[in-house]
Amino acid sequence: MTYAYVRAAALLALAALTVPRAETAGAAEPRDPWVRAWGANAGGQLGNGTTADQQTPGSVQGLARTSVRELSGGGGNADNAFAVALLNDGTVQSWGGNLTGQLGDGSLVSRPFPAAVSGLSGVTEVGAGFQSAYAVRGGRVLSWGDNTYGQLGDGGTVSATRPVRVQSLNKVKDVAAGCFHAVALREDGTVWTWGRSHYGQLGLGNFTDRSTPQRVPGLTDVVEISTGCHHVLARLADGTVRAWGYNAGGQLGNDSMEAATSPVDVHHLSGTARVFACGYHSFAVLDDGSVRAWGLNAYGQLGDGSTVTRTTPVPVPGLDEVTAMAGGWRHSLAVRSDGSVLAWGENTSGQLGDATTTDSPTPVAALPAGSGATRVSTPTVGKSSYAY
Repeated sequence: MTYAYVRAAALLALAALTVPRAETAGAAEPRDPWVRAWGANAGGQLGNGTTADQQTPGSVQGLARTSVRELSGGGGNADNAFAVALLNDGTVQSWGGNLTGQLGDGSLVSRPFPAAVSGLSGVTEVGAGFQSAYAVRGGRVLSWGDNTYGQLGDGGTVSATRPVRVQSLNKVKDVAAGCFHAVALREDGTVWTWGRSHYGQLGLGNFTDRSTPQRVPGLTDVVEISTGCHHVLARLADGTVRAWGYNAGGQLGNDSMEAATSPVDVHHLSGTARVFACGYHSFAVLDDGSVRAWGLNAYGQLGDGSTVTRTTPVPVPGLDEVTAMAGGWRHSLAVRSDGSVLAWGENTSGQLGDATTTDSPTPVAALPAGSGATRVSTPTVGKSSYAY
């Protein structure tokens, strides 16, 4: 036998040995090792080196899914949309629009592929707003980008193209960003906010902007925060949910459409495992993996088969075993325990990922089971989607 024949036979034998081990462990080979992105791309926010929209999931350049701890989409529909990704080594990468320095690289130059945020290491959480971004390091918050309303939390209103420190805040375990405000959850279960408050989204009982963090009064035992464009959800340790801010679409879930400057109870909701505030609508995943939705629904973004706005939570039919969700302006995403990614709502830029531009008021498949995805993200009020 020739050497080539023996070598080929050996490789085949090795392959035959390795397959049963993977099957025994119950591991499914991922279909693609990369972070996936699709939809609108005018700012290069899909990270694929182009600015062309994409109707099916494609790879973010050089960003392996297994290396990403957290990804947050920011911005809107035009060339300001961007994303930040926290890697497992504690560094942060960013890409997309950079009109106000939201990429944190010291420039105002947009970039359609990932690169490092200047000088960041040891980071544990990230968040992206409309044109600002945030990172938690050593229990303190860093911020960069637009600062028109004091959303960088540094006591001023001057934008920054590199990370600056948010004032007077420590022991932070998570940070989330709305369009022009930010929210921090401290280790003691208290919530702190800063930035714009024209709809009461700071939860301080008034409409006054703040350029430094302020504690949300009367709110304790919070275990999770999530922000929409101008509203906030907070999940408490007992499984109940509070909300505040903008409410013209019913996104606070309190059977009203009036803004709330202080936290209110989300009605008819208990046993909540996760909350997800989207652009102008909201979701809760219950302990059994089922989903409740409320808020603006003109494009079917609630996924209940209708285009009826809901002011209190309603079930999303047929959606179960959900592990993570996200939503932009008019569309929504969910990941199921089998690794499939579903999308629904508006689809004018291909943000549902089903190779069409047809809206859908019920979930359609963006990625199949076994895709390897466990989490999803969208820009704050944009038409792009990410799965990782």
